[in-house]
Amino acid sequence: MKYWIPFIKSDPHVAVIRLQGAIATSGRALSDRGLADSIEKAFRSKPKAVALEISSPGGSPVQSSLICARIRRLADEKDIPVYSFVEDVAASGGYWLATAGDEIYVDRGSIVGSIGVISAGFGLTGTLDKIGAERRVYTAGKSKSMLDPFQAEKPADVKRLKGLLRDMHVFFKDHVSTRRAGKLVDQDLFTGDIWVGQKSIDVGLADHLGHLVPTMKDRFGDKTKFRRFGQKKPLLARFGAQIIDDAYGGIEERAAYARFGL
Repeated sequence: MKYWIPFIKSDPHVAVIRLQGAIATSGRALSDRGLADSIEKAFRSKPKAVALEISSPGGSPVQSSLICARIRRLADEKDIPVYSFVEDVAASGGYWLATAGDEIYVDRGSIVGSIGVISAGFGLTGTLDKIGAERRVYTAGKSKSMLDPFQAEKPADVKRLKGLLRDMHVFFKDHVSTRRAGKLVDQDLFTGDIWVGQKSIDVGLADHLGHLVPTMKDRFGDKTKFRRFGQKKPLLARFGAQIIDDAYGGIEERAAYARFGL
């Protein structure tokens, strides 16, 4: 009730935004559209600070960029500090999300880094011949069928893909270098390598060891309250209409975490 009674001082509160899972535009994954409402509400709640509770193996670089940009825009507009707390992993796009924080806290076992870009697929050349099927593809534009998995790999396609990955990697490196300016050690941190706990602090990718609740109470007082915000499931998903999509998304997410032994 204190929040609604004029002239009565309320206990300080910290808005906690949960960022757990892979980052993509579909299904159960984290996305800018799915998180927009929760992020906006968190900053509108007039908190002492916003804490990001992160456990993500990464995913879409664009969605990572959009989510991070939304958080930073609101933090700057409302002059509210943001603190990132890494749980199991903040890797690749997950680390991009962590850089939305003014400070990054990790557990001694947190996996941090993987600042790189990856593209993976399968080559199915000859598969259709074995089952007596014929593939028919018609395009207007010589690059429209680039990296078709049912055709032999073309050197020109591979060269073009690697160029795209390099461009995205430069974008990622520029972002991290800007957000962590003056903190990164003088070594190549952008190879896709990962660091655990204290070592991520030693190389400048994180700032402190610490957990969300005790750290925020140390900073804002023992009476600090916590209000939680997270991505809402689509309406149809709440009624079980996206069971297949969620199951497929769960397999992809499980595979993403498995890359880090989780």
